[in-house]
Amino acid sequence: MHACPWGATTGRAKPRSAALYTAEERMRRDASPWTLVQGVLAPLQFLVFLVSFGLVLRTLLTGEGAAAAAASVVLKTLVLYTIMVTGSIWEKVVFDRWLFAQAFFWEDVFSILVLALHTAYLAALFLGFGDPRSQLLLALAAYAAYVFNAAQFLLKLRAARREGAGLKSRGAAAAGFAG
Repeated sequence: MHACPWGATTGRAKPRSAALYTAEERMRRDASPWTLVQGVLAPLQFLVFLVSFGLVLRTLLTGEGAAAAAASVVLKTLVLYTIMVTGSIWEKVVFDRWLFAQAFFWEDVFSILVLALHTAYLAALFLGFGDPRSQLLLALAAYAAYVFNAAQFLLKLRAARREGAGLKSRGAAAAGFAG
């Protein structure tokens, strides 16, 4: 038998409880400085996205500000690369996998698509493929994928918070029975 990317030996994913994190993973997540890094970079990336999205739409609608729009997409892409690298470090610390940990497998798969679309934009921009309008339309496709991917991660964050709240309430209830 051989191991597949998410650690199974039979070709199927290892059985995992319905919980997003095991107790050990939760402790590593809470102790890791990379959790804070992700917590800072994610809203920063979203802010850069909002500004860039506005600049891209302005350029597409009016034809003005193409250089600012292009620069904003480059900045958004650099922030994306940063959050992807630090996110893979976070996954290694928490799940002992650089990417595609079972708990975040589909989010990571879609993140690769987001990264590919942003990289395609950079290639088009710097290698001169297409006109500025078609390049910005590619940026919009990358941004649409990013919004979907951000929603995936927000749903996981919400699930993790609910899971954490459930653990705290069960712990409090157990403590009440012990006293």
